[in-house]
Amino acid sequence: MGHVFDFKDASVYDAWFEKAKQGYAFDLEMDLLMGMLAPHSGERLIDIGCGTGKSLEPLLSSGLHLTGIDPSPYMLDIARERLPDKVDLHRGVAEALPFDDNSFDHAMIFASLEFTERPAKAIEEACRVARHSVVLGVLNKHAPLNLMRRVKRIFVTNTLSRAHYFSIWELKRMIHAILGDVPLAWRTTLQYPWSASRIAGFMERQPLVQRSPLGTMIIMKIEPVPKFRTRPLSLRIKDLRPYNPVSGFASVLVEEGDENINLRKTG
Repeated sequence: MGHVFDFKDASVYDAWFEKAKQGYAFDLEMDLLMGMLAPHSGERLIDIGCGTGKSLEPLLSSGLHLTGIDPSPYMLDIARERLPDKVDLHRGVAEALPFDDNSFDHAMIFASLEFTERPAKAIEEACRVARHSVVLGVLNKHAPLNLMRRVKRIFVTNTLSRAHYFSIWELKRMIHAILGDVPLAWRTTLQYPWSASRIAGFMERQPLVQRSPLGTMIIMKIEPVPKFRTRPLSLRIKDLRPYNPVSGFASVLVEEGDENINLRKTG
């Protein structure tokens, strides 16, 4: 299950996002995530580890059927206050989702895989319940800002000090070990985490810049089932000719060139 946020964690987590700079970073992350996910109105989406519902809030007007699940009752209490009845909220863990196979069109795990005890199992479960795609949003262990955070947790205990940071290659190895060579794509954002200027925001949204392996947040899209191109299969069938037996035997069809004919007497 990993770390379950208590009441204090839930309050601090939500307040952290209210800061202007974190709001700027969150908007960049969600823009990239939704651009890669590209869902259509009417589809079903589950947010695994939805927390206080912050990542579901921008999707309320998207026409999607939204579901959220989180192990923390305190986080879900805040989510219920934030979100209207359009979102179906559940308490549960990412490693054992209480849903049938292919229950959703899409699944996302945003800023919560870092706190799971078995991240590979959480990804496997997300791929089990999602028909079309799974999108991960995780903190990049090689990003300069996250390197500082990892050093800082030696001296300071906070929410992020409990997080496990991932690399792009670590995620790819984990996914391929679970699912085989499935299609996946990745981008990163927050290449310039110390600036929230318009110029920095413009640069962050450039496709070439998003290919950097050093962005603070990795967004990775998985297609759980490979798509195959098919074509009709042609079969050659030999012509059959009628065989007329002597009186008292059943009529049969004999394939041309067949020298072994077994006849069964009928009367």
